[in-house]
Amino acid sequence: MLAATPLGDVRDASPRLVDALATADVVAAEDTRRLRSLASALDVTPAGRVVSFYDQVETARLPGLLEALHAGQTVLLVTDAGMPSVSDPGYRLVAACVEEDVRVTCLPGPSAVTTALAVSGLPSDRFAFDGFPPRKGGERQRWFAGLRNEPRTVVFFESPHRLAATLADAVTVLGSERRAAVCRELTKTYEEVRRGTLAELAEWAEGGVRGEVTVVLAPGEPSAAPSVESLVAEVKQRVADGERLKAVAAEVAEAAGVSKKALYDAVVSGG
Repeated sequence: MLAATPLGDVRDASPRLVDALATADVVAAEDTRRLRSLASALDVTPAGRVVSFYDQVETARLPGLLEALHAGQTVLLVTDAGMPSVSDPGYRLVAACVEEDVRVTCLPGPSAVTTALAVSGLPSDRFAFDGFPPRKGGERQRWFAGLRNEPRTVVFFESPHRLAATLADAVTVLGSERRAAVCRELTKTYEEVRRGTLAELAEWAEGGVRGEVTVVLAPGEPSAAPSVESLVAEVKQRVADGERLKAVAAEVAEAAGVSKKALYDAVVSGG
């Protein structure tokens, strides 16, 4: 049984979550200390044994949890906040249950993805969730390049310590005018939602950001291939990060549908 937990405000916990905590035979928690704190705030005592279930031990814990399930026990999986398996532990357990024909149920509830999307003010009829961007600048810029003409709104998470660099890369690859929203500390005391262009948000983030961050990026505008000149900055930045000019120019040109030679020549000539 998967169960969503509050993002911040404990009052968002559902009665079903409280009941599940009080009755499950096993509670698998991403952080057992946070689980204990949540249970205390909800005035409920987990009836079953509590085991840790975070990224580094997820695979090792699977056999024991499957054994409990096959024995007819109820296993409740919760993460620190939001819905299990959405950029949190859970996917491997669900996949293993499906493989072994073990019933999986879900107690719906809070999700940073849909909460951020709802308050972003950006189109929500079609959207994609893309986890966390790559940590390294060159890889991150390639990741953003894949979103140039994405027709859906894109939601992703980011560390507050990397947000400024990530938004700067977004400006370099996607342009300064593409709109986005940065949602910080959703449902918590210091909740903040910043909306604007990528350039505006990148400038704001330079001052430092704290807390859990969810970014919502507006859809790309369907258009013809970008100009060679608009791609030069991206190539130069990746070369500055240590990549080879010819390889980068070829890759960027192919992704954008422009001439490799024209882009290479534009970079070399300082265009």
